[in-house]
Amino acid sequence: MHVAGILAGQTAFITGGGGGIGSASARLMVRDGAAVMLMGRSQGTLNAARDAILADYPNAVIDTFSGDSLKAEDVQEGLERATRLEGNLSILVPTVGGGGFMPILMHTAETFREQLDINVISCFLVVRYGVPLMKKGGSIVCISSTAAIMPFPWLGAYCASKGAVEQFVRTAADELAPAGVRVNAVRPGMTRTNSTGEMFDNEGVIAPFIEQMPLGRAGVPDDIAQGVRFLAGPESGWMTGQSFAVDGGHELRRNPDLTGVARGLFGDDVIDAVQRGESPATGEVRARVGAEVADMGRS
Repeated sequence: MHVAGILAGQTAFITGGGGGIGSASARLMVRDGAAVMLMGRSQGTLNAARDAILADYPNAVIDTFSGDSLKAEDVQEGLERATRLEGNLSILVPTVGGGGFMPILMHTAETFREQLDINVISCFLVVRYGVPLMKKGGSIVCISSTAAIMPFPWLGAYCASKGAVEQFVRTAADELAPAGVRVNAVRPGMTRTNSTGEMFDNEGVIAPFIEQMPLGRAGVPDDIAQGVRFLAGPESGWMTGQSFAVDGGHELRRNPDLTGVARGLFGDDVIDAVQRGESPATGEVRARVGAEVADMGRS
């Protein structure tokens, strides 16, 4: 027995499906009748997300696939499995993304590229291999960030990669419009998820963010999922190439100055050297931070 709703008969493919935004988006899709395929690297996390949704919507059609969103073959297999759920593919939601603090002058090509890969390539692969399987009238919803348009020192690679996501969305929207495929993005502000939990546990980090939010609180996954659901469905049927903020009004102000946090992470001598235009990085520090960055946001 299927769940009735405005998305009945449609199938959504969501990467990062075990994460906060991915699973919250899946819940709203299921609520409104869509079948959903959740993809992520951790089968245990995917199972937990699926079971939580089924507890509320026991008649939902929802499945999981364990794979890496940076591997084309995994993305292709996940998409093909999604089409078999209901015989169609209507909605693509690549939520995988992440980043981490690192001064620009500490980056190597490899650490910078890691952030481009996790934010841009993970999105591109879903579009590249998903669109040929979609029916006319499909919708793609990417996940950007307020960092795409608001400068944020010490997060240069993340800002650059999310800016690239938004330009990709605009270009893909124009190029794919004749195929009847819409492409849009949600631009979240600071939101509590699995990958940002440690930031929320540090009052010195999260408080400056909330001070810059007119609505007075940080986001939760459902805040972002509501935007994803709107862009995925017929309510936004005359929208494409857009990215809009769901951020508590943060874009009305500015990003907080987290130089103090950077000093705590890297040391005064490192940050002082960077601010003089000198390169203070060591291979050990680059490798450590690069590894942390590469592992974020791929639940």
